[in-house]
Amino acid sequence: MVEKAIKKLVCYGVERGLVSPEDVIYTTNALLEILGILEYEEPEEEYAQVELEPVLAELCDYGVEQGLIQDGTASRDLFDTKLMGALVAPPSVVRGEFFRHYAESSREATDFYYQFSQDTDYIRRYRIAKDMKWTVDTEYGTLDITINLSKPEKDPRAIAAARQVKQSGYPKCLLCMENEGYAGHLNHPARQNHRIIPVTIQGSRWGFQYSPYVYYNEHCIVFNSRHIPMKVERGTFCKLFDFVKQFPHYFVGSNADLPIVGGSILSHDHFQGGNYEFAMAKAPVEREFSVEGFSDVNCGIVKWPMSVIRLNGPDTDRIADLADRILQKWRGYTDEAAFLYAETKGEPHNTITPIARKRGEAYELDLVLRNNITTPEHPLGLYHPHAELHHIKKENIGLIEVMGLAVLPARLKGELEGLARALLTGGDIRKEEALALHADWVEGFAHKYTFTSQEQTMEILKKEVGLVFSQVLSHAGVYKRTPEGMEAFLRFVNAV
Repeated sequence: MVEKAIKKLVCYGVERGLVSPEDVIYTTNALLEILGILEYEEPEEEYAQVELEPVLAELCDYGVEQGLIQDGTASRDLFDTKLMGALVAPPSVVRGEFFRHYAESSREATDFYYQFSQDTDYIRRYRIAKDMKWTVDTEYGTLDITINLSKPEKDPRAIAAARQVKQSGYPKCLLCMENEGYAGHLNHPARQNHRIIPVTIQGSRWGFQYSPYVYYNEHCIVFNSRHIPMKVERGTFCKLFDFVKQFPHYFVGSNADLPIVGGSILSHDHFQGGNYEFAMAKAPVEREFSVEGFSDVNCGIVKWPMSVIRLNGPDTDRIADLADRILQKWRGYTDEAAFLYAETKGEPHNTITPIARKRGEAYELDLVLRNNITTPEHPLGLYHPHAELHHIKKENIGLIEVMGLAVLPARLKGELEGLARALLTGGDIRKEEALALHADWVEGFAHKYTFTSQEQTMEILKKEVGLVFSQVLSHAGVYKRTPEGMEAFLRFVNAV
């Protein structure tokens, strides 16, 4: 059976263009070495349209049986990535192919690379397909909601084993160039099947890759070749525009550079982008304004639950100059009446989440004003989801959420299914430990509906989750969508 699985995997590689027909024997031998097989008789049957997941599962089962690996998700992921690495060409070959496509068009290049990243199993399509995704219409447009099920949760054995693994400084983090081809270990994913595309941004070397957990179409990561901390400054805006000029069909943005309002990896300078239009990008400007000396830049406040200034114009240097003025003013801006403080006890609180895109012949930059102050009532952040929303979303509101896509924890899938059953049968939600945290929320909307089936009830719950996410964004907005909030927002605009 293992010989058939090996043949199927090689056929998959040929069919997907990963393995040249001339390299079939070479690739087969590489797989035999990994599997510790000395005697091999190739099956005569040729295989087409090979489904990758069951083949890799079969080879991992063999690895467990032979004592090559321990059973468990982490060990199997390390092993099947090593197997896939035998099918993937060296970086120089992949990059050469990418830039051959790029000579035709940037879109053709990213189409090639995105397909390649899936075919190599760097993006595990069969896991991504398990993610729950839906949309909810709100007063701010159609929000995207995802419950992420594709990130494997470590089982207790893997957690225990990981404690025994010596902590390494190589690679320094998951975004370092040194991840390309890295074997990984229980505390670090394997990357033998990973290839990075080099890009030059503002004269410096950066890397371009896709997220293995694609939250939206062509979700990419653009990262500095050097392991240096995140920093939002004028140069950040220039870098974002430089990338958009090279890939005009992509947006790109940066997480903020402070804890609570920043991304999950603040230690490595990076951006996220992709070929997708979020609700925030579609949101209209509801209040235009002008800044003296910048008549060539269109400015406005965006109709969005968070506090967003949109700049638009033909000259990216001019947009970057104005964005820098706004950033510098915001860094030092305090408005006690609006409970906005630039710093407390020497700790800075104000920063910006910037997002760049090409809009027709013009360029656009959205500046989302952020503040990470905490209070005794809101120890995780005043401009952060408040405690009553933590049953749905407790984590930081980073770049992706800011733009209108909720990335929600995997636990919610089972909890929503349990809530649907309880609503249909009249069960007491407060008495079920796994569901009790949702009781206040459900009691707040249940009276509006008649629940008729599991499917219909799940649709209602999904809609209500989307409305909670809209509240999450409102909590994260420094200026609330009230007359007083707009008045305070305009005080800052006037200060600029």
